[in-house]
Amino acid sequence: MAMPERPVDEAADRDRRFRGRDGVGLVLFVVVGAAVLVGVFGGSRWAARESAPVLYDLPGGSWAVGGILGLVTLLGWGGAVSGWLERPAANDSGQASRVLRGVACGACYAAAVAPVFFLVSGLRGKNCRSYETGCAYVPGTGPALLVYVGCVAVVGWLAHHRRRAVLEERSARERERLRKLRKKGKGKSRTARR
Repeated sequence: MAMPERPVDEAADRDRRFRGRDGVGLVLFVVVGAAVLVGVFGGSRWAARESAPVLYDLPGGSWAVGGILGLVTLLGWGGAVSGWLERPAANDSGQASRVLRGVACGACYAAAVAPVFFLVSGLRGKNCRSYETGCAYVPGTGPALLVYVGCVAVVGWLAHHRRRAVLEERSARERERLRKLRKKGKGKSRTARR
């Protein structure tokens, strides 16, 4: 018993084939992506090492810088979480608003993570000689990092505690509202009351 031959769809077959230009595009994407990634991390480390001594010499010094960076991290984290959890409006079907929401959420994530990279870049580098200027410890980084961790821990815990209290109060009000509704209906459904 011979199997019937399927008609050959040349367009679909052509789309499924991996072409040489696809491979070149993939390699080019990886190479350019790696170069951009190295440039961003290397450039940000260099910029942080150059700007850190200037910031640590401002009034309040490294203690104020650590506290401000801690608040920036918390605000960025709060914005990213609220942007991630926020549901789009019912009449919001536009692509532009979704793109803007995504960009804003990405900026909030960057604001949450950037202070960590800034502070870590001031620490002594690994696998390099201590006399190299690009690896030396930037004075003031230790206190700034200590205040940053303390600020994130304490203010983050307080914000979490406050948010949990608000949610518990809201659920208690909802339980009370449902209890009153059941009391009015004497615990029966609408069909049972008829």
